[in-house]
Amino acid sequence: MIRVRPAAPSDAVSWLRMRDALWPHHDTGSHADEVELYFAGKLRGLQEVLLAFDETGAAVGFAELSIRSYAEHCETDRVAYLEGWYVEPGVRRKGVGRALVDAAEGWAIKQGCTEFGSDAVLENELSAAAHHALGFEETVRLRCFKKVLSRKS
Repeated sequence: MIRVRPAAPSDAVSWLRMRDALWPHHDTGSHADEVELYFAGKLRGLQEVLLAFDETGAAVGFAELSIRSYAEHCETDRVAYLEGWYVEPGVRRKGVGRALVDAAEGWAIKQGCTEFGSDAVLENELSAAAHHALGFEETVRLRCFKKVLSRKS
């Protein structure tokens, strides 16, 4: 039996552990800072964090949610967005991801959203398959770029 609920400050260690597993290329310190800022109500862009717990009470997954004014191929300017989605490897394909997305959709509807967006890196076929299995449709393949600008004297 999977139980999903909003993250509480007492869940910080579990959430941080899973964030580090999902995004290992980020500095653990930046993850810890973001978790702290979230619970202080000062993390811009992240409106809700849902955690999934197994029958023993162990945290086994999370969903980080925001509301974006734009998402690829969405028609509204208030789109619920799945910013981060993680399920512990040992419990994948057992309904944890579905429970998190179902709860996220419920949250989105309560926020007045009628569309739900998400993304995955191009080579992450496992994530793409999970999204498809839960009713997401792929809308576009995208490669993003950035350039650091400096002021010229």
